[in-house]
Amino acid sequence: MSSELTVGFLPLVDACLPILAREHGFAEAEGLSLRLVKDMSWATVLDRLLYGHSDAAHMVAPLAIATTLGRGRPAQPLSVPFVLGLNGNAVTMRPDLARRLTTPGHLADPVAAGAALRVVAQERREAGNPLRFGVVHRHSSHNYMLRYWLAGCGIRPDHDVEITTVAPPFCADALEAGEVDAICVGEPWNSVAVERGAGEIVLMTAQIWRRGVEKVLAMKERLLLERREDVEALVRALVRAARHFVDPEHWDENAAILARSEYLDGDPVLIRRAISDRLLLARGGEIVPFPDFMFQYREAANFPWVSQAEWLYTQMVRWEHGTIDSEEARKAARVFRPDVYRSALIGSTEPLPGASSKVEGSLAGTTVVGTQQGRMTLESNQFFDGGVFDPADLAGYLARLP
Repeated sequence: MSSELTVGFLPLVDACLPILAREHGFAEAEGLSLRLVKDMSWATVLDRLLYGHSDAAHMVAPLAIATTLGRGRPAQPLSVPFVLGLNGNAVTMRPDLARRLTTPGHLADPVAAGAALRVVAQERREAGNPLRFGVVHRHSSHNYMLRYWLAGCGIRPDHDVEITTVAPPFCADALEAGEVDAICVGEPWNSVAVERGAGEIVLMTAQIWRRGVEKVLAMKERLLLERREDVEALVRALVRAARHFVDPEHWDENAAILARSEYLDGDPVLIRRAISDRLLLARGGEIVPFPDFMFQYREAANFPWVSQAEWLYTQMVRWEHGTIDSEEARKAARVFRPDVYRSALIGSTEPLPGASSKVEGSLAGTTVVGTQQGRMTLESNQFFDGGVFDPADLAGYLARLP
């Protein structure tokens, strides 16, 4: 008899792994029955998880940390034993703004585009009509990556530009309605805006931080303790789904599954583009390949690196104008659970890193790294400004940021 797990998700391409683990029988092979529940906002996904209506959730990584630390509501410790993917987001702007930053159909250089945007932001602020960006949640990697880029280009978030929250399925609508000038969201919602002519893709978040953590599998810490065997079985099923997802032979089939009404309820053509790292940047243009746009499997993409949780914590402190608290930092780091990931996969053919933390932004090229099992190489993980995050010095890192 299989154990049932209910998993909440939003209609985004990066909800793919739990969906495919269910649809292709990978969960069933591990003795699990997955029940998937679709929501429309991250706030609802979180409520469902905290009130026991779901066992686990597809979630923006910083929200798991914020919930554990009691940001905005009573603290409830969450655990992340698995990363569902890196990056996969884009910055899409109204066409008139996009063309101040880059030529239609071409991705902008983050530094040059930031310099041009700084001029526009100043013009708009002086005119009493500041630029407004839409992000999917206050505690999202979208928010922190966007702010990291803006600040690194001399644009002060919340002063020179406004940042507001728009749930992913409504981002293209908000752009089309003129409520925001730009959105930072995952697929397929950038592509929906492009197809409507409401926006043009200017940047990928992978250009801001090439291997930035994005969505995670989150659950209450208590459930992890009570159902450890089921959680480890789910990790194994998700790894199989990730391996399947990145195989070009399966792109058409998986796009068709994700497009179904119970999942993304979207256009399989747009979904397949995202899966294959090929996006239309501006209506009427050519499809542009961007390798590693969706990064769901290689290079320990699914491994919950403690250093990535700690980077997210520094950005939370930065934009809430606080200071590093050693006890909070310890709790934030503890949210990511590489020990559970290792336990689930030890003895398998899956490579396991030798360390659980690393210096983020330090790799300029392909590097062979030490492993607990198997062989592993990591590629560039640089930030656009050349910044390096050493998790051994959170306060020092924060002090150096603009």
